[in-house]
Amino acid sequence: MDGFETTEVDTGETTVFVRWSGAGPPVLLLHGFPQTHLMWRSVAPLLARHFTVVCPDLRGYGRSGCPASTPDHAPYAKRAMAHDMVAVMARLGFEHFSVAGHDRGGRVAYRLALDHPGRVDRLAVLDVLPTETVWDRADARFALAYWPWSLLAQPAPLPERILAAAPEAIVDNALGAWGSPASAFPPEVRAAYIEALRDPAHIHAICEEYRAAASRDREHDRADRASDRRIACPLLVLWSAEGALNTWYVEAGGPLTLWRVWSDAVQGWPIDAGHFFPEEAPGPTAEALNDFFAVTPARRNSPPRPDGA
Repeated sequence: MDGFETTEVDTGETTVFVRWSGAGPPVLLLHGFPQTHLMWRSVAPLLARHFTVVCPDLRGYGRSGCPASTPDHAPYAKRAMAHDMVAVMARLGFEHFSVAGHDRGGRVAYRLALDHPGRVDRLAVLDVLPTETVWDRADARFALAYWPWSLLAQPAPLPERILAAAPEAIVDNALGAWGSPASAFPPEVRAAYIEALRDPAHIHAICEEYRAAASRDREHDRADRASDRRIACPLLVLWSAEGALNTWYVEAGGPLTLWRVWSDAVQGWPIDAGHFFPEEAPGPTAEALNDFFAVTPARRNSPPRPDGA
């Protein structure tokens, strides 16, 4: 990510490593598993032509910190991770911003929009459905195809030992099993993803994040549905044309119908690529995000430049 500046932000609970570049309205990009902020390496420079683009590592991932967890896994709930992102953007000078999240980052992104509606101008979620929706509709296909959801949510230390024993196998399976070709991941990027799974603290943190998804995140989603709490900002939903979201949920009306339970302003379409389409098809991904984020409230026309810490 040549031309991107780096900083480390103290959020009060942990530290978050960030790369940022560009000028214009602020856009926050959040990564998934088993990735880091590097997944945006081809999309971010394209968006930085028109926006100030901020690419952090989520807590527990990459070069960000790993705060101590608790028996209820609350420090790794998406609510806590969303709070980190509010602190990061405020530290860089942005009280309002748009956000896009892929995979696990998509879950942080929609929780951010729900918990902090006054801060999020526009929201894009990439190849995800709401966490509670996924668990409610989980079946044998889901258990076999998306093994991290159930394996990594098992009690410690079993999943931690598995990740520590075979990080290369974990990364290669995740990157290769969900429809994207190996050519989407250059050797140095694959190596960076593997290296991030060699540290015991990060391994435990990632497992805690999956445990939180199976417990706290579901509880938060259920509470929001019970109170009819909805996403207030415009929502863009992109998904893999070759992946599960394009076929598994047809009887329910597909991804747009399932997201309309949460929002009155939903648009979206499939991207002709596998699950990791921001890396496999950065051009179409960036074009979709650019067009969506270009329509921003007037207050965002002349945002402050980040101070860079």
